[in-house]
Amino acid sequence: MAEAARTTTPEAQLFRDVFNASPIGIVVENFEGQPLFVNPAFCSFLGFSEQELRDKHCVDFSPREDAEKDWALFQQLKAGLIDHYQLEKRYFQRDGSLIWGRLSISLLNSRSSPLVIAMVEDITYKKRAEEVLRRHSAIVESSEDAIGSVTPEGVIASWNAGAQRIFGYSESEVVGKPVTILVPPERPDEENQILETLKAGGRIDQLETVRVTKTGERIHVSVSIFPIKDSAGNTVAFSGITRDITERKRAEQALLESEERLRLAAQAGRMFAYSWDAATDIIERSGEATEILGIRNQEAATGSAIAAMVHPDDRERLEAALTKLSIENPVLRITYRFIRPDGAVTWLERNSRAYFDTNGSVKRIVGMIVDITDRKIAKAALAEMTRKLIEAQEQERTRIARELHDDVNQRLAMLSLELAQLRDNPSEVESRVPDLRRQITEISNDVQELSHDLHPSKLEYLGVVGGLKSWCQEFAARQRFEIDFRSDVSSHLPRELGVSLLRVLQEALHNATKYSGVKRIEVELREDSGGIHLTIRDSGKGFDIETALKGNGLGLTSMQERVRLLGGTISIDSKPLGGTTIHARVPFESEQGSELAG
Repeated sequence: MAEAARTTTPEAQLFRDVFNASPIGIVVENFEGQPLFVNPAFCSFLGFSEQELRDKHCVDFSPREDAEKDWALFQQLKAGLIDHYQLEKRYFQRDGSLIWGRLSISLLNSRSSPLVIAMVEDITYKKRAEEVLRRHSAIVESSEDAIGSVTPEGVIASWNAGAQRIFGYSESEVVGKPVTILVPPERPDEENQILETLKAGGRIDQLETVRVTKTGERIHVSVSIFPIKDSAGNTVAFSGITRDITERKRAEQALLESEERLRLAAQAGRMFAYSWDAATDIIERSGEATEILGIRNQEAATGSAIAAMVHPDDRERLEAALTKLSIENPVLRITYRFIRPDGAVTWLERNSRAYFDTNGSVKRIVGMIVDITDRKIAKAALAEMTRKLIEAQEQERTRIARELHDDVNQRLAMLSLELAQLRDNPSEVESRVPDLRRQITEISNDVQELSHDLHPSKLEYLGVVGGLKSWCQEFAARQRFEIDFRSDVSSHLPRELGVSLLRVLQEALHNATKYSGVKRIEVELREDSGGIHLTIRDSGKGFDIETALKGNGLGLTSMQERVRLLGGTISIDSKPLGGTTIHARVPFESEQGSELAG
């Protein structure tokens, strides 16, 4: 080997040095694809030693699909069809990872045994850059936002599909045109100011402005623009992203208008919003609270401070309602009185919703509070007027009842006696006397029964329970109905309560005889702690309650008003073909018409 080295020519040594020093991988192969010489750059490229590479075949360097393409071209070279070819393909590194190389194959025919020289350039970085560029291009083209670029002079250089969708211009229509075609005429200096900022090294971040589309429509947009620089750091263009925010702006405007309407409504309706934080006991209130509560928002800013200003008679009821709030029952609606610092009493209606933590404890309560003082006063005045009307109605009924009983009925009785005396008169009169007497007697009985309806005198001498039962018996006999009357009341009931219950009973039974289509009705009167219950039930045709309440009849409304004036409640459960149940409950001892009491 030493003797051979001494005989190496300078030219041969030069080529050997170039071969070893080349930054590009070089492989000399025979026509079988077997590496004969491998330079250090190629060894470094793949991470194998020269001997390891010389022991491989050229198809072993790459994945199968890449190796097949290479080998097919190699066969054409070997057949003399081509004398060189180029191919970009992947190569296996020692650790199994893949890198990209640009392969250039040339045929060496200067030797008696032709050889092939392969030169491989590492293009992995280029391929990765191209992949990144492809992904970026795909993102740009698929973006819903308008993405484009302009020259430093403000000329449009690129335009994506999002820009076409937003502005209506195709790429061919705008590239090469000044970007000012998108700027409304009423904003002539805006684009110049933007370009000046960018040329000075600045950037535009989410500038909200107005742009004009191809059709002349003004749209709200958010614009972000930044410089594009070359490798030397010089700005060569500007890239921009424009987002259509027209819908958001419309929503914001609608929200502002809605908030303004709510504010005006809150002022006109005397209401305010509030939020209470359970952890801090802090209450936040909207500005309208100051006038309603008579305190500034920074005053009485805790739940305990506000609770102390609730009317003593309502405080326990409010606290009980708050205690009942739960995840299953998070809504609170209650009315109570509030004592202002000046001593005035204000009626409040509170509509709230509670929010809970994972342990089921109240975390926050939010809601609206309405000043209903005027409403309460008006309802009280109306209740007083209604009570007076009913009292006048009762007085009038009493008067009519007395006239019917003491006057009309007596005259009819006398007429019956006079007709009885007609037996001695001519025969044509005598033949009519029995029938006349029967008719007159029936009229007398009917008038007497009407008197009992109008003036419940039996309540006075039989008591409320006895009077109601007696009236049911008379009504059943008159109407040929069966009324199952049951009572479980042992206390003495006041006449005023009895009169109201009788009127409810009368209205309910009259309706049942007209509309139910049945001949049996159940009436139950019972007493429990603090209340008297009257229930009238039938299994007849039933009716639609809402339709009935909207009709011209006053029967149901009258029943509701009478019970309400006693401080009670009434429920009507009915549906077509499902029967009817009317249930009235009144406090045993109630201050009639005390609308402002609790």
